Amino acid sequence: MRPRILDPHSVPVTGIDSHLPAVPANRLTAAALRERFQQGFDGAPELPGDGGGMLPERQARSAAVLVALTQRDDGLHVLLTQRADHLRDHAGQISFPGGGSEATDADAVATALREAEEEVGLPRAQVQVIGCLPPYTTVTHYVVTPVVALVQSPLILLLDASEVVEAFEVPLQYLMTPAHHRRHVFDYDGGQRQFLSMPWHGLAADGSRREYFIWGATAAMLRNLYGFLAR
Repeated sequence: MRPRILDPHSVPVTGIDSHLPAVPANRLTAAALRERFQQGFDGAPELPGDGGGMLPERQARSAAVLVALTQRDDGLHVLLTQRADHLRDHAGQISFPGGGSEATDADAVATALREAEEEVGLPRAQVQVIGCLPPYTTVTHYVVTPVVALVQSPLILLLDASEVVEAFEVPLQYLMTPAHHRRHVFDYDGGQRQFLSMPWHGLAADGSRREYFIWGATAAMLRNLYGFLAR
């Protein structure tokens, strides 16, 4: 069984993907994204997932996250959250709003919209879904569908403090630039785990500047979005 990575910051960086081109700015507008998703996803994603190897006794469970894009003066921004430290899975990590599917959810889109409304108070009426990326399987056996959507301004959030510590935004252009994608290799007795990180330095809710360490499943899904938009 693969061990948890408790301190991803300390895992060595083995490479930075600065040799890959950034997605051009003209492909990162709302209109261009709508058009690209209308074409559909062609080919397999670069990172399909970790295969659920950390908890082999757990049954796979469907889940969905909302990749919410909101328009700002410098272009589209991605809404991300920091999960509460007491949560069972992925505690304290940076993630998209989202969670496990429930029996009342009609599909992955319904799951993502419900979870975003519950976690950060994002009203469904403000969300225009433009497409989905292929599912990503986490080490904790969640099969996660990323649902990509445009969000109307103003974005006024009400966080569920039991699940979310903070919500923040990162420019989509920054995340779609592989020069900001770092590769890590975690060695343990019996094998290796590899993951991506995309550290972002931004303003916290109290106005201080801090690093938001985007890594693991969230970084992998962003990388799959990059692959989709770069084609």
